[in-house]
Amino acid sequence: MNGPSAPPSNGSLSCEPEPQHISITVFLCLLFLGGFLLNSFSLWVFCLRMPRWGPGTTLQFHLALSDAIVTPTAPLMAAYLALGSHWPFGRFLCQLKIALLSTHFYGSILFLTLISVHRYVSVVQYSKASPMKRVGFIHKLCAAVWLLLLLKGAACFSLLGTSQVGNHTQCLSIHQGEYIQVYFSINFSLLVPAFLVPFSVSVACYCRLASSVSRINASTANGRAIKAKSRKMVAVCLLIFAVCFMPLNIVRSVGVVVRKYYPEQCRLLLRVETAYYVSWILASANSCFDPLLYCFGSQDFTRAFRRSLRKIGLRFEDGPSRNGLDSVDSVGLTTKTTQSSTVLDRETASTSSL
Repeated sequence: MNGPSAPPSNGSLSCEPEPQHISITVFLCLLFLGGFLLNSFSLWVFCLRMPRWGPGTTLQFHLALSDAIVTPTAPLMAAYLALGSHWPFGRFLCQLKIALLSTHFYGSILFLTLISVHRYVSVVQYSKASPMKRVGFIHKLCAAVWLLLLLKGAACFSLLGTSQVGNHTQCLSIHQGEYIQVYFSINFSLLVPAFLVPFSVSVACYCRLASSVSRINASTANGRAIKAKSRKMVAVCLLIFAVCFMPLNIVRSVGVVVRKYYPEQCRLLLRVETAYYVSWILASANSCFDPLLYCFGSQDFTRAFRRSLRKIGLRFEDGPSRNGLDSVDSVGLTTKTTQSSTVLDRETASTSSL
């Protein structure tokens, strides 16, 4: 610990916040900086290097946008932790931080889920008509998601704020006794619809996608390349859910239960608080992982990304040619007679038309 104060006894009804280890602040800053650079560059590629957007590209852009909006909270959170869990910036900036964190966190979950559904529809439901294949519908869907996120962010902004705990001004802390009922209600009202359901939908979609991709004929160079890229995309998406989002939801749920029903268990509460900040480190890593999905999910983004790197002087050899498959539009593809060729056709279409 960075100069920790002696924790109160377990019989105390009031836990004085402890300073967190400096490594938590360092890791948060590094991850936020990495996420800011990667997502800023991705947004630049989307806006200036990709003139035509398909449904998948549109969803990926909004995912990058939801990752980028959390950037202003990084220096505030770093200062808060460096000052020993003391918030010197006033109530308004605390409320703004909470609203931005909430919008980013649940925005990433929802847009990742929509990307999973779109990928499933494009590959597994290749021959069936679906609104998820229409850009106009995707724009309306994204607008609805942002409306929900703004409403939730506004609710958090109005319901939560700062409070004094001993000599510390707290913001979004487990020690804020007057807000514990609000934290408890928000956490468990969102746990199922805003995390467990999207996570289950994503797992189901990617399981079906993995099954479909497994039937691709790996004896050809195209088949091997598409199979490898699709597997990486499945792995990255499920990794983001399991490593970045799940720990934060679990630790936060445990924390509000301990604070609400066992407030006298101070040592346990302090350990849960440390685990909460560690889970925020994992959650912050999703901003660095998400750009990998853009490369695995869209050949157009990959090509634009490479052209952009060349413009700033970074040159490298392109991978092997895919015999013109990148330019094929999904509408014009003909179903092959063999099952493996059909799956390859589907995956090629979804990759090139995102």
